[in-house]
Formats: sequence, C-alpha cells, structure tokens
Amino acid sequence: MRVSSQDRTVVALLADPDAPTDIAQRMARTLPDRLAARSGRGRRFDVDVVSEPFTAGAEDPATLMHRIMDRGGDGDWDIVVALTDLPLHSQGRKLVVDLSHEHGLALLSLPSLGGFRLQTRARQAVEEAVLSLVGPLATGAEGHPGSQPLGGPFIGRLTPVREGRVGEEEIADLRYVVSGPRGYVRVLLGMVRANRPWRLVPGLSKALAAALATGAVATVNSTIWNLAAYLSTPRLVIATVGSVALMIGWLIVDADLWHRTDQVSPEARKRTALYNASTVVTVGIGVIVCYVGLVVINLVWALFILNRQVFASTTRTPLNATEYWTLAWFVASVATVGGALGSGLESDEAIRAAAYSKREQERRSVLLQDDHGD
Repeated sequence: MRVSSQDRTVVALLADPDAPTDIAQRMARTLPDRLAARSGRGRRFDVDVVSEPFTAGAEDPATLMHRIMDRGGDGDWDIVVALTDLPLHSQGRKLVVDLSHEHGLALLSLPSLGGFRLQTRARQAVEEAVLSLVGPLATGAEGHPGSQPLGGPFIGRLTPVREGRVGEEEIADLRYVVSGPRGYVRVLLGMVRANRPWRLVPGLSKALAAALATGAVATVNSTIWNLAAYLSTPRLVIATVGSVALMIGWLIVDADLWHRTDQVSPEARKRTALYNASTVVTVGIGVIVCYVGLVVINLVWALFILNRQVFASTTRTPLNATEYWTLAWFVASVATVGGALGSGLESDEAIRAAAYSKREQERRSVLLQDDHGD
C-alpha cells in the first residue's frame, strides 16, 4: 500500500461480485467529488473499483481484514474499503463496519444497512469510513487510532448502529455493530434485499403454469361460483393465508432451503435463525407477488369469459363488481395450491437460484460443508 501524498488520496473499493460491485461502481461516479468537498483541505481523491470474491469461504471479520490487508499490499492505494453482501457477525453482534486506521482499511457489511435506500446508505457509510481513515493519514497526527470516529447520518441517535468491542489481536481498531430488535430487523431486511425476492416469480415457471391452468379451470367451474358467492371475507382471508403459507412451506421443504446447524453455541443458533428468517421472508415476498398477479389475471379472465345470466341462474346472485372480485380472490387461493403442487416439477437448483443471490448460495453451500465437517 502506497504512502499518501499531501494533496491526493487513492481509494480502492474492493467489492464482492454481483450487488456489491454494482453499488461500488455507481457510487464511484460521484464519490471523488463528494470526498473532496467534505474533506475541506484541497485534497483530491481518486477511486478505483476492484471486483473480487474476497469473502470466499470465510465470514470471520478478523480473517477478512487480513485478506483485505494482503490485497491492499498488492495495489497502489492509500485506503481500501471492502464491501460484501454477506451478513457478518462479531462477538454475538451483527457487524456494520470494521476500520483499521493504522493500515487504512475498512470492511463494510451491506445487509446491516437495511433493505431501503441501500445505495444512499452505502455511499454515506463509505464516505464516513474514508474520511475517518484519511484523517490521520492527511495530518500525520499521532494518538489513538479510534480518535477518528464515524459521524454524519450513518451514525446517529435514531439508528441502531453502535460502537462495538474489538479484540486485542485484531487488525481493526474501531468497530460498529447493530444490536437489539431494530438491528435484527435491519439486517434481516438487508439480507432479503440481497436475495432479490422478485426474481422468484420468473424462476417458478412450472409452478406459475400450474397455477394459471388451475385458475383458468376454476373460474368456469360452477361449484367454485357457488362457494365464492357465499364465502365471507374472514373465510376468504383464511383461504389466502392458508394457500400462501402452503406454497411457502412447500417451496422451502421441497427445495431444502431450511438451514440447520449441529453447532450448539448461542451465536451459531442465532445466526441460523436469522438465515432461516431471511429465507421465509424472501420466499414469502415472491409468493405474495405471484398471488397478487394471479388475482389480477383471474379477474381479467372472469371479465372476459363469464356470462351474467348463466352465473345468476346458477348462484342466484347477480354478477356484479363485488362478485367478480370475490371470485377472482377465491380462485387465486385455489390456483396457489395448484401452483404449490406444480412447483414440485422445478429442480431444487432452479428454486435456489430464484430464491437466493449467487453470493447467498455460495455462503449456504460453505456453511453446509462446514456443518458436515463438524
């Protein structure tokens, strides 16, 4: 790693492939100007984006910091900020960022930033990390490395981000973590966003085909007409919840998405619970999107195919807007059950690819191998 000049600092954004690299490339367009404006000392910043899977086979922050330090030694950079979409843990807490002022390094776990405004929050975190690291480098100040804490909107009274403990043998000298219920929810949403649950919809082509076929047949079934005409709203809600839960459960069990661990430590069990919660939420969002789509498609199909006279003579109820909506709603629940059965035609690999990001698949594979090894 090079020695910083008095008026120019070179920053490397070392990013895991996929989402972290995309985020790093987008922020690199404006990061040099923003850092120069905020530093206020006439300093110029250059930003390089390096896309490498630096977290391959490791989730321990101390190990990753050593990797980042070794990688930084191979480049002509003053500061290295590493970004990963893996959830990292340290001493039972969920890691946000590790900093080493002595070596000019930072490690940022993107899921800890939450599931909303991720690009903005990541940029703010990187800015604060770089400005904290560049302080001692620029001024040549001596003293405790942690004298340059993070600030700005990234750290505040309204956020669950707090300073955490650092081991004496670690490279990092300053650490921020999230804790408590708000911190748990924040990391969970970040993990779900990293999985990109909206990709589950096109990834379940056979299940959707089965659901659409079931819905098309059910819409013209007179028994379904009679049931829908006399079902109360609470029963329709129960049918919705039941069918969606069945679909979620079937997908998780059939594709073996549920993570198990043989480790007995409280931290391992908490981590496993967090991973499984992210799986349920990820699959749940995808299934709910499918369900809403089925309601719309069934409604359009009913408007096109149903005959008012035939429907009224069969159900003794006029076919009005309420009946159209109730029928489409009920048929969507029936079709979702059919889709759950159809999902068995999908390969486990296809469902995992639809439910998880590439990095999440690699992480779960490594954890599974570790558990079998233990």
